[in-house]
Amino acid sequence: MSKIGDFLGDTIGGITGAKQQGKAGERAAQIQAGASDQAIAEQRRQFDTLIELMSPYVTSGNQAIGQQGALIGLGGQQAQQDAISQLEQSPMFTSLLRQGENAMLQNASATGGLRGGNTQSALMQFRPDLLAQVINDQYSKLGGLTQIGQASAAGQASAGMQNASNIGALLADRGAALAGGQLAKGSVVRQTFGDILALMSVGSKAMSGGAVK
Repeated sequence: MSKIGDFLGDTIGGITGAKQQGKAGERAAQIQAGASDQAIAEQRRQFDTLIELMSPYVTSGNQAIGQQGALIGLGGQQAQQDAISQLEQSPMFTSLLRQGENAMLQNASATGGLRGGNTQSALMQFRPDLLAQVINDQYSKLGGLTQIGQASAAGQASAGMQNASNIGALLADRGAALAGGQLAKGSVVRQTFGDILALMSVGSKAMSGGAVK
């Protein structure tokens, strides 16, 4: 009976220890999975913040592209005329036109050519020349916004790809942790089942009067 008692004690102790080991492994897996969930949430938060910060530049770039297209006629003749008329009626153009015409008249008056044909011709040509210059300047300014928008959009795309890669890796880690926990739990179940069978065998032999090896 001493051998049987020792065997029973060892077996029961093994079952208890295996259960504790299994619970510890499962808890560790849950902790690792929770850490992965927190990391995924932080990745998404950072990505959303980046998108929010870059969105105004992307929006401005898209608007600038549309205005550039209108100025060069990509949106149709009417859209081009409307874009040019808007520039021509702007306070900036009106101010430049008035300043330029006054300067020309003052120069003509000082040189005695106020009523000359050259002065009248120059005044007539000044408006379309100034308008062409303003259109070119506006197109260049819009080009700068377009480049900023393109860079911001590229930055968003790059951040999106990196974010997806990071989250994918974290999800893989989470899955591996949970799978490891389940495998450890399954191993404990198998070990416990084997110990129970051993106990049943010992009990059967004891009842039949057989020796326990």
